[in-house]
Amino acid sequence: MLTNSSRPFLPAICAGLLLTLTACATLSQTGSARVNGDPVSYSYFGGGSPVIVLQSGLGDGRNTWSGIVENLRNDHAVFAFDRPGYGASATTTRPRDPCTVASETHELLQAAGAKPPYLLVGHSLGGLYQYAFARMYPGEVSGLVLLDPTHPRHWETLQREAPQTTAKAIPIMKLVFNRLEQQEFDQMSACNARLDVSLPLGLPTRILISTHFDALEGPDFQRALAPLREDWRRLTGAAALQTVDTGHYIHREAPAVVLKAIREYAEASR
Repeated sequence: MLTNSSRPFLPAICAGLLLTLTACATLSQTGSARVNGDPVSYSYFGGGSPVIVLQSGLGDGRNTWSGIVENLRNDHAVFAFDRPGYGASATTTRPRDPCTVASETHELLQAAGAKPPYLLVGHSLGGLYQYAFARMYPGEVSGLVLLDPTHPRHWETLQREAPQTTAKAIPIMKLVFNRLEQQEFDQMSACNARLDVSLPLGLPTRILISTHFDALEGPDFQRALAPLREDWRRLTGAAALQTVDTGHYIHREAPAVVLKAIREYAEASR
């Protein structure tokens, strides 16, 4: 199934193709704050600690988390937002690399009055952004739950190891990506040198991995992806990868699994 944010390497392929099948409820805006001068819209519900911070994948705004938020908001503090250029947030001319996005997220949380510790939840490219956040602000993070996270060297590895798949992907991406989505994709490795990955992150981390692949994701793609997934254990120190019998949208296809992981880590943080 191809949807916007379909798999880390093609996060916005065929955007809108299955929109009617994958549409989700709208999260009401509870606030807006200026981040580097640009208005960013957010939804902040509940109270207590830690604050569960939800980061969407490429091509998705905060509404992709609507089902997760509705199940958590009565018992936990939950924060979801539209990155610049998404949903109700203004566009930006700033770089779109993971370090910049993590810095913007940190500034937004402070402006919204959402105090640490943070339990960071990220899907696809949003998982890479949450990883960068944890590297940059480790003292403010209680743990991470990453759903099919995009590896810091994802695209360069696929270009080398899965040339047939990437050759098919490039013209499609040029067709469907908007300017900011293309920048996010192109700059996903731009801050690797700024992140010290010599040692595991050392924070409690749960990594959920999907098992279903799209038709475009052939054998060469799957072979290249497997070691990248496994390397997340080295990057984070996670004991294991938890496989889930879904496609890339784990939080929408198996919300109970995601909610269980989030609640376990939130309770442990308390």
